[in-house]
Amino acid sequence: MRSRSDRSRRPSAPSGETVDRSQRPQSFARRPQSRQEVNYCRSLRPCLPRFSLAGSGAASPEGALAILDQVFRDEWGRVLASLIGFLGDFDLAEEAAQEAFAIAAERWPRDGEPANPRAWLVTTARYRAVDRIRRDRTLAEKTRLLDMPEATEDIVDETVIQDERLELVFTCCHPALELDAQVALTLRTLGGLETEEIARAFLVPQATMAKRLVRAKRKIKAAGIPFRVPPAHLLPDRLAAVLAVVYLIFNEGYGGRGDLASEAIRLGRALAELMPDEPEVHGLLALMLVNDARREARFADDTVVLLRDQDRSLWDTAQIASGRAALERAQALGGRGPYVLQATIAILHVDESPNWSQLAALYRELARVTGSSVVELNQAAAMAEAGDVEAALALVDRLELDGYHYLHATRAELLRRLDRVDEAREAYGRALELVHSDAERSFLERRRSELRR
Repeated sequence: MRSRSDRSRRPSAPSGETVDRSQRPQSFARRPQSRQEVNYCRSLRPCLPRFSLAGSGAASPEGALAILDQVFRDEWGRVLASLIGFLGDFDLAEEAAQEAFAIAAERWPRDGEPANPRAWLVTTARYRAVDRIRRDRTLAEKTRLLDMPEATEDIVDETVIQDERLELVFTCCHPALELDAQVALTLRTLGGLETEEIARAFLVPQATMAKRLVRAKRKIKAAGIPFRVPPAHLLPDRLAAVLAVVYLIFNEGYGGRGDLASEAIRLGRALAELMPDEPEVHGLLALMLVNDARREARFADDTVVLLRDQDRSLWDTAQIASGRAALERAQALGGRGPYVLQATIAILHVDESPNWSQLAALYRELARVTGSSVVELNQAAAMAEAGDVEAALALVDRLELDGYHYLHATRAELLRRLDRVDEAREAYGRALELVHSDAERSFLERRRSELRR
């Protein structure tokens, strides 16, 4: 099983590849599938924390399936990004990746894990995709472009592809796509999130998100959007959407999926290396590092632990120091954008005695810059900690975030402090109706039970 440092290695590809990427087709039609094949593919839709092979029925050495489960978590984004870059088609790449993992589920328990799992998966998926194309007579010309010599899974040149996932991020975040579609598509492909999870992050119905993803893929295909990192002179204009993608992936991981948080930080480091003079890149990296440093202290006994109650000995002080250094770099570059402001707030939160009045002022400035009601909700929480609970509640009651469980949880806490117990109990009830995290549900239930009768 790989460590966090292992996950930061660059994605690899089998050596000997002769495909001319400048001539790569932008899209491929998909061959007709039987009902059985369609259902089988649907059953393998990627969901990083839930992919489990324990029920596959394969006879395997002890622990083989657990290893494959971990490989899926570690490698899905790398494998899919490599396939999209190679094939130029999101749907075909996703189906080929699913098929490769299905084959691995059958073979690895019997034959053992290959020397280089990622190369094995990419090579297997590529040949499956090529075979599929070759079987379709109408794609004969495109098949010619995909001819390649025999490759083996254990021959890998890691310098061939510097970071396919970064290319995938910029492809998904192309300005031809709507911003929401850019973020959603990258979460689906790079992060491996299910449509339901992405919809929850966007606070929209699942059906709406599904349509958004389909439209985004069609737009990429129709517009011939290239799979590449844009040239240096275009990078700043493309940065806002990319940072939004990375931060949403991190936030999904911050709720308990540490693999996604680590993935977002890895992408943040890659962006900082790619764009060293962009203060917002360093600001985002600082924000993620500082917040992630408290990961081990945020949960206890399957419930959320508030920051003020966390065991500081569990914090990763070295990572907090790295976050401070990244913030200092951003400030030295003159950064005052939203991510630099959020990183400044995160650093103040980990001080022994946070200055809540200063935090409320920073949240107010951040709300002005972003126009975000969620930021105003955080401003209200800081105002309450500074002692102005009535004003904080008045601010919360002006926000239009009825479908956001944190609004109701914050409102319940403010009402509790004002000794408005019945209203607080009702607000906790509404928050519980909306919450999805089991740990947060446990916390809210405990807080409601502590209200006096």
